[in-house]
Amino acid sequence: MQADNKLFDDFAKVMNGLAGTVAGMGREAEASARTRAREWIGGLDFVSREEFEVAKAMAVAARDEADALKARLDALEARLNGTMGGTTAGVES
Repeated sequence: MQADNKLFDDFAKVMNGLAGTVAGMGREAEASARTRAREWIGGLDFVSREEFEVAKAMAVAARDEADALKARLDALEARLNGTMGGTTAGVES
């Protein structure tokens, strides 16, 4: 009876050790995969959210300025056409 208990105790110790080893291997594999993913993603030319928002704001400002300049040009062309009898003197649109 004592031999059976010792056998089961030894078996339980081996299984506990094996479970710990397998869990450690899993954590190590996960850490390795995360490291590889970070290296791969880090090698790509991604920008931060803050940099993206700054570039987006600059694009919106440039679009607004272009629209304002277009409206100003249209007004100047209309004024020029009105004073020159409906023709544009050397102005092409």
